[in-house]
Amino acid sequence: MKISLERGTLLRAVSQAQSVVERRNTIPILANVLIEAEGDNVSFRATDLDIEVVDRAPATVEQAGATTVSAVLLHEIARKLPDGALVQLHEDGATGRLNVRAGRASFSLATLPKEDFPVMASSEYSSNFSAPAGVLRRLFDKAKFAISTEETRYYLNGVYMHVAQGEDGPALRCVATDGHRLARVDAPLPDGAAEMPGVIVPRKTVGELRKLLEDDEAQIAVSVSETKLRFATPEITLTSKVIDGTFPDYTRVIPSGNSRRLEVDAGDFAKAVDRVATVSSERSRAVKMLLEDDKLVLSVNAPDAGAAEEELVVAYGDDRLEIGFNAKYLLEIASQVDRENAVFLFNSSGDPTLMREGNDTSAIYVVMPMRV
Repeated sequence: MKISLERGTLLRAVSQAQSVVERRNTIPILANVLIEAEGDNVSFRATDLDIEVVDRAPATVEQAGATTVSAVLLHEIARKLPDGALVQLHEDGATGRLNVRAGRASFSLATLPKEDFPVMASSEYSSNFSAPAGVLRRLFDKAKFAISTEETRYYLNGVYMHVAQGEDGPALRCVATDGHRLARVDAPLPDGAAEMPGVIVPRKTVGELRKLLEDDEAQIAVSVSETKLRFATPEITLTSKVIDGTFPDYTRVIPSGNSRRLEVDAGDFAKAVDRVATVSSERSRAVKMLLEDDKLVLSVNAPDAGAAEEELVVAYGDDRLEIGFNAKYLLEIASQVDRENAVFLFNSSGDPTLMREGNDTSAIYVVMPMRV
């Protein structure tokens, strides 16, 4: 194999691949990236056996072929090479090493046989559709903060993507929850997605997927089966297993009768919560909200550190209410608001609270209160 390509192209392709690779591997080949050169393209493939990413890039291919080399090492070399450099990759059949040259710099890297590299079996996808990158990015970005990190509840360790009936008709919906907070985000259902099976997209896959969704203009081809899903652009294909489990009936925890309404500037609210939480002990991070007559008083009382209080002018005309929340949860939910105002809907100090952006019901959040 002998190819040459521009340093920026190599870096982009290898950065996606190396992020999939697990840092600690008992199987040496899984630390490597499979480089395959043919025609006028080169592809870089990496896997951890649950996720596989293939990144294709244009290259001058003098000699077609394939080899595997350390993904992290190749990424580090590409990162440190000068901008605009032309990089040559040449596998020496006699020594079994990959020579990397750029200008006056040269590296000789150990390789492993390409035959040992595990390629994820292709699946028969029951549903195929395409969606704009911006739509998918919003769905996953707004939901992922609520993914559970508790390994014992593995079925909550991802985002549940499924077809649901939204306020404005059928919707592509993403839901995540850890039992303390919940995010539910809807987008109009893309053509061809109606028969899609509901799948739980693992946390790591959600993180890797973010890199495919940077370009708002891009159309992402989505393929879904009961066990796998695939997101593809012309340059990158990300294939992932889905979490084998049943997502709980989240509709039961979304309150419908909360009538006490608070409207507040989301930015001011987040900054005020952050300020008063400065004195709270890390363990509890409890912030008390006192609501009455268009006034919100945020307070924290940490006996070992001190106390803090801040008052905000808000829109609130219901009965006086005192309720406590974990400061971290409030901040994460407030940071999801793209519009100016956040609307909180309360029932009582012991019931789940609903939050949304203004009158937009396509994204709603639920947070459980805590005693203060």
